[in-house]
Amino acid sequence: MSEAAGRVNLLGMNRAELEAFVAGSGAKPYRARQLLKWIYRRGEADFARMTDLARDFRAELAGRAEISVPGIVADRTASDGTRKWLLRMPGASGNEQVIETVFIPEPGRGTLCISSQIGCALDCSFCATGAQGFNRNLTAAEIIGQVWLANRELGYDPEGGRIVTNVVLMGMGEPLANYRNVLPAMQLMLDDLGYDLSRRRVTLSTSGLVPQIYRLADDANVALAVSLHAPNDRLRDELVPINRKHPIAELLPACWHYLERQNGRSVTFEYTMLDGVNDRPEHARELAKLLRGHQAKVNLIPFNTFPGTQYRRSPAEAIRRFRDLLMQGGVMATIRKTRGDDIDAACGQLRGQVLDRTQVRLGSKLVSVAVRA
Repeated sequence: MSEAAGRVNLLGMNRAELEAFVAGSGAKPYRARQLLKWIYRRGEADFARMTDLARDFRAELAGRAEISVPGIVADRTASDGTRKWLLRMPGASGNEQVIETVFIPEPGRGTLCISSQIGCALDCSFCATGAQGFNRNLTAAEIIGQVWLANRELGYDPEGGRIVTNVVLMGMGEPLANYRNVLPAMQLMLDDLGYDLSRRRVTLSTSGLVPQIYRLADDANVALAVSLHAPNDRLRDELVPINRKHPIAELLPACWHYLERQNGRSVTFEYTMLDGVNDRPEHARELAKLLRGHQAKVNLIPFNTFPGTQYRRSPAEAIRRFRDLLMQGGVMATIRKTRGDDIDAACGQLRGQVLDRTQVRLGSKLVSVAVRA
């Protein structure tokens, strides 16, 4: 909401919420469907241009509502065409924060990597976002607004083909820790009056919040990616602290339940390759044993360095050997191509600008919170 103008931001409202808003204006329910198409399918923010709406209704909308998207702080393009936007967000105590959104163009598709939080509380030891700390959850409007804004900046024409064909919630933050805002945003991505994306083209990536994975299986039908990064609890406790709360023996059954419930093709397990830490042949064999016989594929991610990290990227030969051992062990494995690393837009490099942090370690027994309200 724009408090100064007293207007309601329609961005982020799902179909039911928009229908309730329209009903409150005394308009017919079908006006909500028209608004959905204008806002998302056509990317329009000016009510005056929504020409199939009645003139008096457009005037009322202009007085009561708005389509408000995040402001752009910086817009950078990498040598490989990857584009990164730094977006301005109000912080938990009113000070300015910055998040990051990344577009990755490829032949035949365009993938948008969006953020769900300002910073992240999960504190994965190899991730630049976690090193920044945590400020607050993004609203549904701020999440879906990244898609809206990217389409605008990329020159989307509703009469042409899609530019953003895939959306991955793999940017800053843990999506399942912001469940109540991530869910309606994903619903708008899937809604045939919204972005009308296939469920296989919307991917949620989680570090392993087990109860929310079970909940997601009932509430949404999207592709699931799980940040695994280790084949055993001892090592994963070190790399992904949430494992201390939800160990592998709890996490994997939740993944298989999700697949069964959603009739999915597979779960993708993300595995960042850290030199001398988790990239040995015995790790590959242990991981293959863990996943063999299930609908699983492993995405091996070359580690992307950032200031202050203790880790190094595994050599290319070690990564290829790891992949081959997984394949020999009966598990599908691929190596992710690094994109946008010259503008710090690659996986694990998103830092934003988190100025007001809460110190939260969701994976540890002791949880300390210090938030300035």
